[in-house]
Amino acid sequence: MKIGYARVSTAAQDSSIQVELLAKEGVARDRVYVDHGISGRQTRRPGLDNAINAAREGDVFCVTKLDRLSRSAKDLHETVGRLADKGVALSIDGKIYDPADPMGKMFIGVLGLMAEFESDLIRSRTRDAVAAAAAAGKMRGRQHKLTPEERAYLLQTYETGQFKIEKLCRNTGLKRSALYANIELARTEREAGTLPTL
Repeated sequence: MKIGYARVSTAAQDSSIQVELLAKEGVARDRVYVDHGISGRQTRRPGLDNAINAAREGDVFCVTKLDRLSRSAKDLHETVGRLADKGVALSIDGKIYDPADPMGKMFIGVLGLMAEFESDLIRSRTRDAVAAAAAAGKMRGRQHKLTPEERAYLLQTYETGQFKIEKLCRNTGLKRSALYANIELARTEREAGTLPTL
């Protein structure tokens, strides 16, 4: 029997493409286990645990890509060890590897190191890009949504003390932290004489 596993890193991502690819490999849809919004570096993956628990000796554990299974060589080694202990083969994009076989184990190990290397490269490039943008003054953080006139009105309304913060958040469409940030900005603008008068 074939057991499928799919994973998407964010809750907004769609796992249906992976499920379709697994179906083409002969995995029944009710035998596909999915983790939504979970990074490949996280050790707690309920969908993965359920998939491994459902696998029996002689089964084939299927993933579309190795990085869906893990982004860490150490974690991959542990996961593959669990499959080998149960006598379950691993299929990556339709290619079957036997974790108990020395050659299969070696190939999986090499693929795992490559997946971890790729993940580390992405993180390193992201850090470098953020640092370069910050040095160039292009990282200003989230901009305030309110215009100066709206901030002046918000400050005036807030200082009356007649409205709860929750109501002000609903009326402005701002989260609590953004609301307070706009109030503080309005106070700074008022002290500097740049806040519009209503």
